[in-house]
Amino acid sequence: MRRTVIIYIMFLVSISALGQTGGYGTYKFLNLPISARVTALGGNLISVKDNDLNVSLTNPSLLTDSMDNNVALSYINYFGGIKYGYAAYAKHVNKIGNFSAGVHYVDYGKFTRADEIGNTDGYFYSQDMSFNVAYERSILDSNLTVGATVKTIYSHLDTYSSWGSAVDIGATYVRPQSNFAIAYVIKNMGEQWKAYDPGNKEKLPFEMQIGISKKPKHVPLRISIIYENLQRWDLTYVDPANITVDPLTGVTITQNKYKAFGDKLMRHVVVGGEFIITKNIFLRFGYNYRVRQELKIAEKRGADGFSFGFGFRVYKFHLSYGRAMYHLAGSTNNISLSFDISSFYSKRFVSAN
Repeated sequence: MRRTVIIYIMFLVSISALGQTGGYGTYKFLNLPISARVTALGGNLISVKDNDLNVSLTNPSLLTDSMDNNVALSYINYFGGIKYGYAAYAKHVNKIGNFSAGVHYVDYGKFTRADEIGNTDGYFYSQDMSFNVAYERSILDSNLTVGATVKTIYSHLDTYSSWGSAVDIGATYVRPQSNFAIAYVIKNMGEQWKAYDPGNKEKLPFEMQIGISKKPKHVPLRISIIYENLQRWDLTYVDPANITVDPLTGVTITQNKYKAFGDKLMRHVVVGGEFIITKNIFLRFGYNYRVRQELKIAEKRGADGFSFGFGFRVYKFHLSYGRAMYHLAGSTNNISLSFDISSFYSKRFVSAN
């Protein structure tokens, strides 16, 4: 079994050369954290397989039979009046697998149209949307599952519009007896087939990720660690405001090689934790090093890169809240709701973690 998993992961890694460098491209909204749980856990979660339809958007192989007839809704109040959210529905089909369908939208709000010298001419609106269909099933044994999400993407920016398609592929291996899981995801493989500017197509934000989660025995805490952007090692950038030459000696300032290595390594890492207070109450926290390094203000460091939240069940609804601190200028708030439609007309009810 271990050998099979290792071979499968090596096969996925071997195709990394087919993707473009991470951090560039269009449709960047596809990488925004959708659910409140994901937001609270640092902005990413791909290796926790339980009854949470909201999380399956980050990794299609996280779909499960117990999500049958489940509905997931998520809403985020972002910066600058931007709002986005997600709605999804899941269905289990006997002997075939698990399916979900959903729509991911971003509303950038209302803008004043003006020319280069400031003359106004009404208003315009901008939106991004992705229509998603996902499929998951187990292979070899019930502990190893694979899945794929097909995305049809539409973007409208004033008089400009664009269409594209993308596919996510994921694999998750779970060992229930040791509360351990490992997952591998390839995201946004696809193409922009109608560009905003005809003849000038842009690349999609391709990315590869690997993640693990572990809940120690007799400890009510589950830790998840995700390594993002496997396709690109150096995620740092040159800030022109930084001093690179000592103004007194004229000597070039160099960073310690061990510190530089650690900085580059940590920019890939997202850490999250869930305190399982009861089967219906959860406290969550997360840390995203790259967010902190890119958005911090050196003169006044706040809680940039940190996040927290909670989840609980009320009657037949599972509610979650997540708050992420991006910058001293503000934070984001995320609210998610999920429920099982079947529970309203039958005695069957599945607990959601």
